[in-house]
Amino acid sequence: MPATRALLPLVLLMALQVMVCGGACVEVDSDTEAVANQGFKLGCISCKKRGEVKATASVSWFFQAWDDNVSSELYTYAEREGKVMDPRFYGRLHWNGSKNTEDLQDGSIYILNVTFNDTGTYQCKFRRMLIYSNSIYETNPNKTVIMKVVPRVTRGMASIMSEVMMYVSIIGLQLWLLVEMIYCYRKISAAGEEALRESAAEYLAVESESKEVEVAE
Repeated sequence: MPATRALLPLVLLMALQVMVCGGACVEVDSDTEAVANQGFKLGCISCKKRGEVKATASVSWFFQAWDDNVSSELYTYAEREGKVMDPRFYGRLHWNGSKNTEDLQDGSIYILNVTFNDTGTYQCKFRRMLIYSNSIYETNPNKTVIMKVVPRVTRGMASIMSEVMMYVSIIGLQLWLLVEMIYCYRKISAAGEEALRESAAEYLAVESESKEVEVAE
């Protein structure tokens, strides 16, 4: 079918992209709305641009409360060990990033029992050392997350629109499949009718020849 053949290259391309990107690092922005008395992940991903280059990295987090003018060091993670630096987060902060490696690309942390006092600006700073055969090159990517604490889960317009688009896509796909089924049925039906007409024409032709032969005899 023409429509199916036209979509086949697109499907193959998407599958190839998934296979290629399946194990790749993807930089995803952190959520920014936390719910009071629940846990919250502060995401911070910094992908290494050249995967074949050996590297080591450390991560430092800084926090500036909404009613404060300065930021303070919140957390550090280096050589597979983390340390909470801000007393306000003692016993409530855990490493949620890359594990069992010094080549860190995910520097996320997790806050337990979020309070309204945790509202503010969080900054995640990487210190990455790229180790080449004859040199070492340092990079310092950083991410900023402005976190808001709310009393209960709220749904933003982006979330609502995403859900609406998901349902629209599902309905659209189902309609497309229905159209394809009708198109295929009509093609098969038309082909069957054509075959029947050809068979009938051949039968009539044979009958006509037989009668002509009988008359001639």
